[in-house]
Amino acid sequence: MTTSQDISAAVAHFAGRLAFETDVADVHTALTGRTAADAPFTLVDVRSQESWDQGHVPGAVHLPGGKVRLRAEQTIDRDRPVVTYCWGPGCNAATKAALEFAKLGYEVKEMIGGFEYWVREGFVYDTATGQVQPTPDPLAAPL
Repeated sequence: MTTSQDISAAVAHFAGRLAFETDVADVHTALTGRTAADAPFTLVDVRSQESWDQGHVPGAVHLPGGKVRLRAEQTIDRDRPVVTYCWGPGCNAATKAALEFAKLGYEVKEMIGGFEYWVREGFVYDTATGQVQPTPDPLAAPL
């Protein structure tokens, strides 16, 4: 049996998560048909150079997580919201980077699912050698 206190705690919990998290489908929708300059936020890939070269979301800015505190203010526009991402659900680098952005006063969200789910949903991505159109994973995206 759920009490009214349990309901308000649940509402606060899930509203809090949605205030600070987004998913790959929502990011893709927000970026579709826009240039990086026209996007409603700056998407920041916080993975290593090697991971960035293997694949990243088109229009993302590369800023490795350990460099956020040192380079964010010179690299990322403070007047635009920031969305961070790393590899996937098993990686918390995007969470750590989002925390650093928040400490610096940026409005920030984390893209849950990360690059792994971007690819699994079949969204186009860029590599060091060109663009890739992956086949959607039927367990992650409807065909």
